[in-house]
Amino acid sequence: MKFETKRLILRPPKKSDWKDILDGAKDLEVSRNTLLIPHPYKKKDAVWFINHSIKKWKDKNQKDYPFFIELKSEKKVIGVTEINVKHSKKAGTGSWISKKYWKKGYITEAKIPLIDFVFNKLKLRRLESEAFKDNKASNNMSKKLGYVCEGTKRKSDISKADGKLHDTNVYGLLKEEWKKTRPKLIKEIKKRQYGKR
Repeated sequence: MKFETKRLILRPPKKSDWKDILDGAKDLEVSRNTLLIPHPYKKKDAVWFINHSIKKWKDKNQKDYPFFIELKSEKKVIGVTEINVKHSKKAGTGSWISKKYWKKGYITEAKIPLIDFVFNKLKLRRLESEAFKDNKASNNMSKKLGYVCEGTKRKSDISKADGKLHDTNVYGLLKEEWKKTRPKLIKEIKKRQYGKR
């Protein structure tokens, strides 16, 4: 299974992706905004993550979908976005992208087919996402995608990368909210592609 956009391919992992994963995840600016990426991040961490992700794709009762985000123009993996299906017809999601590729609209572009997949193919009713309260980019991205902030878990999570304790914002997205947001995002992406602002 894979999804293709104008600039990206979202696909299952390959063992050969380890260099790209290492290149992106070893940056503390990336890992400190995640819960589970350690720092320093080494080759063995990247290899373990890829093997673990491959196992998820091979699971007969698959509930986790780790998509590696490949930039077509460079044939390079620049990040990861994952769906974790839970009970009660809902799923959690999380993403990261290499710092070099920040602020270029890649996460927005990657999230559209992924959220479509959640609501249209998996037939789920709710998608959940969390972000450290002080991570402005992730919080802004959730809001841009149509998520509603449903509260803050105080002193909830410790980043494995730097050991810092964070308040964590909790976001929820329903199918009807996504239907309203999606056309705006498509329009924005088209403007970006044609150089309009």
